[in-house]
Amino acid sequence: MATEQDKEDKAALDALETEAKEWEKDAEIDRVLKAFRLDAYAVLDLQPGVPESDIKITYRKKSLLIHPDKCKNPLAPDAFDRLKKAQTELMDEKHRERLDEAIADARMLLLREQKLTVDSEELKTDLFAKQWRDKAREVLVDNEQRRRRQMKAQMQEEGREQRKQDEETEVRKRKRQHDQDWEATRDERISSWRTFHKGKTGAPSGGGGGGGEPDKKKKKKKVKPIG
Repeated sequence: MATEQDKEDKAALDALETEAKEWEKDAEIDRVLKAFRLDAYAVLDLQPGVPESDIKITYRKKSLLIHPDKCKNPLAPDAFDRLKKAQTELMDEKHRERLDEAIADARMLLLREQKLTVDSEELKTDLFAKQWRDKAREVLVDNEQRRRRQMKAQMQEEGREQRKQDEETEVRKRKRQHDQDWEATRDERISSWRTFHKGKTGAPSGGGGGGGEPDKKKKKKKVKPIG
């Protein structure tokens, strides 16, 4: 039968374990939020090239650790969202392929800059690993900036095309409205023309007749006396 002292010891150990778990959660949240978000491997704390099964296992373990429903840290929701986004990116074959390519490019650039070969001993050092991470960050930033410029240019082109289509639509709309207005006033125009034509043909002429200017009286010719 457990003594009072045993109960107190167990309670103390439980409290320490709870405190340790909270510390572990806080540390993981801090790590996720400080990780370079363009590198999904770094967010999940994985090495490039790991199998898909490792990605799933790591994500499940970390997501359970910092899930907002099980963590008091107010930053847990943000860290959890970043963790989920990183897992989604790595599970996307095309995105992961682009990421792997960028990391490989960074390594080749570093080898070229330092004039190293794939067999150089320097590649096995922690210093080279750090330099590789830094170079990968540069490459990923450059790629992201290029992607955003391309997206901006594409959006501008789409905007110009949309404005062109809108202008063409407006021109067609005005033409249809003009044709409709013209057709709607057709009877009125015909009636006005007939009225005008009738008035013109029925007007009195300038010659004889009841109207018009009266004829001038002929002047009487004077008779000369005989003789």
